[in-house]
Amino acid sequence: MRAAVTCILLLLLSACSYNSRQKDVKYISEKYAVPDKKQLIIYTSHKKEVYLPIIREFEKRTGIWVEVHAGGTAQMMQEAKAASETGSADIMFGGGIETYQAHQDIFFPYKTSENDSLDKNDVSEEGYWTAFTELPIVFIYNNKLVSSREAPKMWEELFDSRWKGKIAFADPNNSGTSYTILSTMQQLFNEEKESLVPRFYEQLDGKVLSSSGQIIPEVSDGSYLVGITLEETAKKYIALGYNISMVYPEDGTSAVPDGCAIIKNAPHSYNAGLFLDFVVGYDTQEFAMENFCRRPVRMDIPLSSEYGYVRIIPFDIKKSAAEETAVIELWDNLSREKED
Repeated sequence: MRAAVTCILLLLLSACSYNSRQKDVKYISEKYAVPDKKQLIIYTSHKKEVYLPIIREFEKRTGIWVEVHAGGTAQMMQEAKAASETGSADIMFGGGIETYQAHQDIFFPYKTSENDSLDKNDVSEEGYWTAFTELPIVFIYNNKLVSSREAPKMWEELFDSRWKGKIAFADPNNSGTSYTILSTMQQLFNEEKESLVPRFYEQLDGKVLSSSGQIIPEVSDGSYLVGITLEETAKKYIALGYNISMVYPEDGTSAVPDGCAIIKNAPHSYNAGLFLDFVVGYDTQEFAMENFCRRPVRMDIPLSSEYGYVRIIPFDIKKSAAEETAVIELWDNLSREKED
């Protein structure tokens, strides 16, 4: 009996090992069956529903085979940094451009063939990044528990005592959008980070979500009453029937684009340039507006009527990038103090 069991276990282990080897062989076969000049390696922090249609269309039009590595913005930026030293990746796709500005030393300057059609506010002077789409920051509220009259309409109203501990906000260590929100408030109020960050952290009452993906579900189910998120995200969840409504801040908001850039020492730099040209091309930009609820960065695409008016404030990308590390350290210190 014992011998039979041992035999079965050996067969199972052998089968698992065989399946693993088969996967490795299949991967290597598929990768290297494609000529090197027809390959591209992309690191992305976009969700699959955003990056996959774009990459599939790029592959279809160019015949270039794309290898995708996906994860959070902070994680992929770290991996892109490592790849810039080893020459093992071509493109970083996704994440706010202030993060690209802060990490510009790992990117290779490139100006796309579509540059003349792009909004000049969304173009890097040095060419270290290329804007993909504009992403205004908005407020949301639970429309079952908060009336439209009560909902915050301006940034300073978020600091009203009625919202203390009831604002859904994600940890800026994990969410690039959260850092953009902190930077937006700092610039809008013309307030130093040493004042704004503790003031806002106190208003959250130490209640911080681990990821931005939790914000809308937590507001919708009443765990929080209001939240701060991207227009794109709010519009998608409203269309899905979540119990939220969206507010464009009356005193203005930022619309920091997410970006795309060529990683330094890219092994397929020519194909990387083609990809950047593609993501800001007319067809891709129009597709992103109509299917992803994202505002185009091209000047020649009329904005769909379903997008509301948003007052965009001047946003200093370089200032935001320069202060990112200090703001995160300040945030982490406040978090540790709360735990103690």
